[in-house]
Amino acid sequence: MSIPLQKAITVLKAEFIGLSPDSSFDHISIDSRSLQNGEGTLFFALKGPNHNGHDYIEDLILKGVQHFVVEEVPENKIPNANFLVVPDTVRALQKIAAYYRGLFDFPIIGLTGSNGKTIVKEWLNFLLSPDYNIIRSPKSYNSQVGVPLSVIAINEKHNLGIFEAGISTINEMDHLQQIIQPTMGVLTKIGSAHDEGFENRSQKILEKLKLFTTTPLIIYKKDPLVDDSLTVFLKENPLIDRQLFSWSFTDETATVLILNVLKSSTSTQIFYRFASTENQIEVPFHDDASIENAISCLMVLLYLKYPIEVIQNRMALLYPVEMRLEVKNGIHNCSIIDDSYSSDFQSLKIAFDFLESQKQNPKKTVILSDIFQSGFSNEELYSKVAQLIKDNRISRVIGIGKTISSFQKLFSNCTVFESTQAFLEQFDDLSFNNETILIKGARSFEFERIVQRLVLKTHETVLEIDLNAISHNLNFFKSKLEEKVKIMVMVKAFGYGNGGLEIAKLLEHHQVDYLGVAFADEGIALKSGGVKVPIMVLNPESTSYEAIIQYQLEPEIYSLKGLHAFLKIAKEKKLENFPIHIKLDTGMHRLGFEANTLPELINTLKGNTSVRITSILSHLATSDDPQHFDFANAQIALFESLSSQLISQLQINPIRHILNTSGISNFPKAQYDMVRLGIGLYGVSNDSNEQKYLENVGTLKSLISQIRTIPAGDSVGYGRRFMAEKTTKVATIPIGYADGIARLWGNQVGYVVIHNQKAPILGSICMDMLMVDVTEIICQEGDDVIIFGESPTVVEMANAIQTIPYEVLTSISQRVKRVFFR
Repeated sequence: MSIPLQKAITVLKAEFIGLSPDSSFDHISIDSRSLQNGEGTLFFALKGPNHNGHDYIEDLILKGVQHFVVEEVPENKIPNANFLVVPDTVRALQKIAAYYRGLFDFPIIGLTGSNGKTIVKEWLNFLLSPDYNIIRSPKSYNSQVGVPLSVIAINEKHNLGIFEAGISTINEMDHLQQIIQPTMGVLTKIGSAHDEGFENRSQKILEKLKLFTTTPLIIYKKDPLVDDSLTVFLKENPLIDRQLFSWSFTDETATVLILNVLKSSTSTQIFYRFASTENQIEVPFHDDASIENAISCLMVLLYLKYPIEVIQNRMALLYPVEMRLEVKNGIHNCSIIDDSYSSDFQSLKIAFDFLESQKQNPKKTVILSDIFQSGFSNEELYSKVAQLIKDNRISRVIGIGKTISSFQKLFSNCTVFESTQAFLEQFDDLSFNNETILIKGARSFEFERIVQRLVLKTHETVLEIDLNAISHNLNFFKSKLEEKVKIMVMVKAFGYGNGGLEIAKLLEHHQVDYLGVAFADEGIALKSGGVKVPIMVLNPESTSYEAIIQYQLEPEIYSLKGLHAFLKIAKEKKLENFPIHIKLDTGMHRLGFEANTLPELINTLKGNTSVRITSILSHLATSDDPQHFDFANAQIALFESLSSQLISQLQINPIRHILNTSGISNFPKAQYDMVRLGIGLYGVSNDSNEQKYLENVGTLKSLISQIRTIPAGDSVGYGRRFMAEKTTKVATIPIGYADGIARLWGNQVGYVVIHNQKAPILGSICMDMLMVDVTEIICQEGDDVIIFGESPTVVEMANAIQTIPYEVLTSISQRVKRVFFR
């Protein structure tokens, strides 16, 4: 892509302020943190409820960026930059993408629906790629911003596009339709996702159908609600020669009728009738969602008149779609970013940005296979890849594949192998130590074998942490804050059991103002991991003061004894203005200076230059309990009085903060200068209405170790606490109270989920195992088991065993491997 700046000015009807419009750009960016920004970048300064791209313009200019689309020019007149001033930068991004889409004339498949869009897109790419050079949305880039970024990646070599479009409310699809302009439309399953953004399901379907306003072909599953909406849509959007290509399990009027579905434990046979001919295909799945997604793909192949033999051969090779980047602990203190099933140029850019946000070691290594379907010639493609690797400061490149091997000279510090097997044979000679490793390969290279060698081995139970959900929850609470109110995020107790360093890295990427830990060793681990955000230690022991100073942590001081001890060390080390935080006790009666200690506190600090009071804080005891809101308000009033005395007497201007997660929602007028976000970041709220807006962060998963059938009268587990009243099929799961599952959750109080069905826990939970009833569940050894996540939730578990979600989360043992994904 190379677009003259003057053309962008014309398309956007922008006011130009700058040096000269006589230049061009070949890269579009919305992320100021990306290492891919440079001279050829046109940066769109997007505004959102929690961020403002205009704030980073000066930093970007220092990095070489010269061209900006803005809603207002920075107040400080900035030389050496060009500004295209528009009313709305998001709409401007969409207009540029729509203009760029109009430069190309080849078939575009547009996908929308509630569920299955990304999977159908990836499967269609697999099924059609032998015959087309395809451009598709990377990962699930289907939003108001993701769609334009996807379309802008088109180049002259592509001859088929597959783009997905997602909406969450009315009037959004109109913009996406103008950008994608599909020539073939596929409507996937309509479900409950985003129902809250619409008056009813019919309105949602009509909004989604707007993607197909000018599309001559629509593929869909016949359903009374869809059919009714489609009738309205066609009446409002008449188009000569529009074709409807439908399928159904029951409706004889559908273009394709599914006659029968026969499931086995590993695959499904789908029998269908099309054009008076009956045929069948087999797909390697047995869940209903995958079967419907496979039928959507079948419909595209049938419409394109693929021979039945080709359809059967290719559909049988479909595979589970990995839509996420995972961070795993590796051998020899390495961190592994697993993207081992995907290798295309667009997703490589995304993976590099993720690598930068999650790097836990300064040394960055990329293991990369041959890249397919880029649309570029090999020479152009690998030159671009080499430039990306240079821009992203990759320390070492390992190329696997005959094509990338032939371009080895383009990369510095590069080792190449013609195959994955050749790499594995020399694995021990490659010396992986203290580095962050991105593993990115096309599926045919079987890079999962490399991941298996590099990942630190632990037992089969894992806690999966959804980094996107953390980002969502952070932004949800940020949206409640007044302008300029700072945010501290608590990552104590190993990130509430979810993982400290990885989450801290993500929060640093989101530019939070402070991180909070309980003890010095937690802060030291984060600093040692490269975290640069200021870290406050809330419960420092005097024995840790030396280490706090050494690692530039910031202690909370809550007693005169602690203050005198810290000042003594500070004077010995000749410190000047070392940041400390003063804790006031306003009624929690846990830690903090009480009112009667303030005079001595003030006298001790007056004229002292060794330390600087960076903040004054207190903690609410009842911010989550409406019955005691009067007490909380009294705490806030006392905090106002005591902190004002300190500020007045010491002539200081500190940050003040008293609100925790519940306080943010329940006491918005007491935000002061900063708030402290804790359990809410991890998707838990004590308010059932607020809970609906938070996303689940942690999913604890295991698998079935063994299945046995016992007769009536037999018992299960220690103490024979479960006695079978009938023939019972029992599955053993390798997780127990040593992993953090409370024994109170056993004896049929709790359950696990297997194939979306509840399996009650039988008898006592053991140290390393628990047993469940799977009599009514079709399952086999090795199948996945959900311990908690979307269901059961940690809130549900906590209520059942009469505790709080904090305890459930923080009890998960360190021996349980954490897997982070985006």
